[in-house]
Amino acid sequence: MHLDQIGKIISMFQFSGECIYMEPYGHGHVNDTYAVYFKHEFSRPVRYILQKINHNVFKDPPRMMENISGVTAHIAKKVIEGGGDPLRRTLRIIKTKSGGNFYLDDDGGYWRVYDFIEDATSYQQSTPEIFEQSGAAFGRFFRMLSDYPAASLHESIPDFHNTRVRFEAFKDAASRNPEGRAEKSRTEIDFAMQREADAGVLSDLLAAGELPLRVTHNDTKLNNVMIDNKTGEGICVIDLDTVMPGLALYDFGDSIRFGASTGAEDEPDLSKVSFSLPMFEVFTRGYLSETGNSLTERELSLLPFASKIMTFESGVRFLADYLSGDVYFKTQRKGHNLDRCRTQFKLVAEMEREMDSMAKTVEKYFR
Repeated sequence: MHLDQIGKIISMFQFSGECIYMEPYGHGHVNDTYAVYFKHEFSRPVRYILQKINHNVFKDPPRMMENISGVTAHIAKKVIEGGGDPLRRTLRIIKTKSGGNFYLDDDGGYWRVYDFIEDATSYQQSTPEIFEQSGAAFGRFFRMLSDYPAASLHESIPDFHNTRVRFEAFKDAASRNPEGRAEKSRTEIDFAMQREADAGVLSDLLAAGELPLRVTHNDTKLNNVMIDNKTGEGICVIDLDTVMPGLALYDFGDSIRFGASTGAEDEPDLSKVSFSLPMFEVFTRGYLSETGNSLTERELSLLPFASKIMTFESGVRFLADYLSGDVYFKTQRKGHNLDRCRTQFKLVAEMEREMDSMAKTVEKYFR
């Protein structure tokens, strides 16, 4: 989309200066994202992030933006109270000229704008230092929102991390077997079925009141943390579209699933994929250095299990999609989703063998 095509959209927001340039930005696969440059008379151009929200994925953008507005304002208040800079420590929504959090165009498209966080980088590849800072950033995000009324948030995607619901969808796909792929994935189906009892553990504990409802990010990948270019510190958690009520364990576990693997999520050569206990340790150290006393004893004790169950959930989702004919996740080759499932299940098996070591690591950095 060219600059002149969205001139009307840009004119609807509270910008200052003259818009001089726009370019596609980032590596996201959901929303359309642009960096927009504004010229000011006595300063260098100022960048903003302009996004068109994918309302095929996020069915209720107004409620989603209400969530984001609430949590970012809460974090900004905490940052200011601590003497920090809220423009670097959380996203800031640029309002429309009518005071709204988004603009609805004539074609039904939802648009929003954030300040651009300069002199910081979102990394696609991890190192121990970067992964530890990612853990610290997500731990700080959790702590600053630990007193936010989680129940007041809307569910952006219902049952997003309800492992039992995900497992039932897998069983349905395996039973229907619409593409005749069940025999090709019998080993993976059996692996999943042997762990069916694990699928409902966290949701049952939540329902029983043994785990507290929390504000959760739900997409805690490395590239959703901005790392300061000068200090190397993880300063800001971004991509808040899936912020909603959930369990702290979801966020911790999904970070480990993504960041403590030695191989890519879709690596076909399983000899390159293993669970890295050292990477688990650096993330845990960073995360617990920032959470303080915000986590309960029960939450702490379940961090290793959460790492396993979030990895298991991901594998089950990939397997269900493979059995259904690759209808949800984008694929680039035959058997792509099955490859993804296999990497996740290999990590699950290795995590099961390392549970005691993972528990000792958590204890080491909390006690």
